[in-house]
Order: sequence, then C-alpha cells, then structure tokens
Amino acid sequence: MKELAELCEIPVVTTLMARGAFPDSHPLCLGMPGMHGNYTAVTAMQRSDLLIALGSRFDDRVTGKLDGFAPDAKIIHVDIDPAELGKVRRPDVPIVGDCRLVIEALVEVLKGRGGLESQPDRSEWKSTLSGWQEKYPLTYQPAEDGEGLKPQYVLEELRDMTPDDTIVVSGVGQHQMWTSQYWKFDHPYTWVNSGGLGTMGFSVPAAIGAKVGRPEKMVWAVDGDGCFQMTAQELVTAAAERIPVKVAILNNAYLGMVRQWQEMFYDERYSEVYLSPDLPDYVKWAEAMGCVGLRAESPEEVAPIIEKANGIDDRPVVIDFRTDAREKVYPMVAAGTTNDTIIVDPSQGEGGH
Repeated sequence: MKELAELCEIPVVTTLMARGAFPDSHPLCLGMPGMHGNYTAVTAMQRSDLLIALGSRFDDRVTGKLDGFAPDAKIIHVDIDPAELGKVRRPDVPIVGDCRLVIEALVEVLKGRGGLESQPDRSEWKSTLSGWQEKYPLTYQPAEDGEGLKPQYVLEELRDMTPDDTIVVSGVGQHQMWTSQYWKFDHPYTWVNSGGLGTMGFSVPAAIGAKVGRPEKMVWAVDGDGCFQMTAQELVTAAAERIPVKVAILNNAYLGMVRQWQEMFYDERYSEVYLSPDLPDYVKWAEAMGCVGLRAESPEEVAPIIEKANGIDDRPVVIDFRTDAREKVYPMVAAGTTNDTIIVDPSQGEGGH
C-alpha cells in the first residue's frame, strides 16, 4: 500500500481497525477519519473526487449521514467479500479480491503506465490539506493546578516512553478514541481493538493474548475504569502464568463516552454513568491479583511511573491514572449529521464548512 500511495502521491487515511497498516510518520498519512477522526482526515475524504477503499466497509461511524458523505467522489472499492460491494455506497469500480493481491496488481499496472509521470498536478490539493492540518491539529488544554491528569497527556507520555513497535490494546470508549488519535502507529499489527463490535472489557484479555503471541514485544493495554471492571479478573491468569502485560487505566470515574453524549446531546441529563474514583481501589485490586499496582495523580508523576512499569518484566503491572472527567473527545461528528458539520475543540472555534 505504501508503494501504491507513493506511486500516485495519493494521501492515505486509516480507519480505526487499520491503524498501523500505513505508517503514521509517512508524509502522505492523514491519520484516522470517522466520528472521532482528525479534521483533515475527515474533511479530505469529504472533499475528495476519488476514494480508493481498500478492505473498508463504509461503516456509519466513518461516513456520517450517508447521503451527505463524499458527495463528489467516485469510488473504487476493493473487498474480499462481494457482499460488501454496493452494500452501503455504490462503487464506480467494484473489485472482488484479497487486498494485498489487488494492490500488487494495481502497482504493476501503474508502473507500466509510467506511475508518477502520468499523474495530474495535485499541488493545490496538497496545499489545502496542509492548511487544514495547520489550522485544526489534535489539541487539548493542559491541566491546571488541582485538575486531574489530561488523558491525552498520559497517552503522549506512554507513546513517547515505549518502543515504536509496542503493541497497544484498548477497550471501548473515550480512551479508545484518544489512543487511536494520539498514538503513532508505524508498524502493522501493533493496534488491537474490538472495532465495530464495541466490546467493553476487551482490553485486558486481548492484551494477554497479544503478549502470549508476541512475547518479545512490549504490550500495553489502555483501558477505562468502566471497561477494566468488566474483565480485570483475567489478570489473575496473567499473574499466575507470568504474562507481563502492562495496563494503563484512564480513571475518570465515569463511563466517559456515554457521559460525553449525555452532556453534549441530552442537556446534561446524566444517567447511570458515574462510577467512583476510589471504589474499587485499583492499586489494591491489582496487588490482590498478583500484579504490581501503581497510581499517578499529577503530571510530574506520570513519566517516572511509566518508566517504573516499563522496567518490570516478571509480572503484570496496573497503573491507575487519575484523569479529568470533564475531558471530551474532539473532533466529533454527531450521530445523524454529515461530516461537513464536524465539531472541533472549542479552542479552535467553529469547524465544518
């Protein structure tokens, strides 16, 4: 895919499930599109005149309101399952086949036709994309004294203090979106999450499986406190079998994504979302399961605690990061709206058109 993108100088977006399939560090990579994708990835798809969809299924979380999705784009859709072609969006060129084989064939055809030499001038499009990237980067406000940790800051520190081929596993919710947004994935198969299944509690058992499958890799599970409570008991297995996974709990004492929706779209009528920052005590719980339990409550504690966790390799480690419950995941495309109405961080003013 990298060869195909470079051959045609076409920007690439990677869906939630495909993060790492194309390196984030590549200049043609725009990141993740979708309900919580970054502004440039979402809007580039929306304004494009051609979408080459490789193995993606035009999920509603990516398209937004369907009849407003990428209205001027022609579609080349490649999928191994013929049932996917035309199911959501009618392709102009449907191709049934294994993505790898189809991409290899496309590369051969394009090379035979001169590749870049026969490409149109896209300098204006590149300039437009750069402008969006500059105006609407992912952003958050640093924590002030007395506030909880910013979850985005925790993830940036985790990302920067771990090997670049670390396998990252997430549960479901705000922490899942922030991890996909802020982690930099430069290797395939280093991002594991449940995607459209939306399986809360997925993180801990999946991380155990990833570590057993790739024992030479560092494996971090990023979890919310709600998700962690569902399957934390699997850490007993990890401790008993000496499977040294590492778990970062972004503990905001809420079912965060549901709270975000209730705040933004339901007039702050909060229902069944508050958990508790202290019950259970995650450090004691981790220790009771044979793991090392750690806690960070202030920004200056974050890096030393991550460093300590990275140095433990004979048992699982759980870190309770006390994060700010008021943080929301931005950008956001509200359910039932088009990608043109993307909501950006309040500090960036009005996004959209």
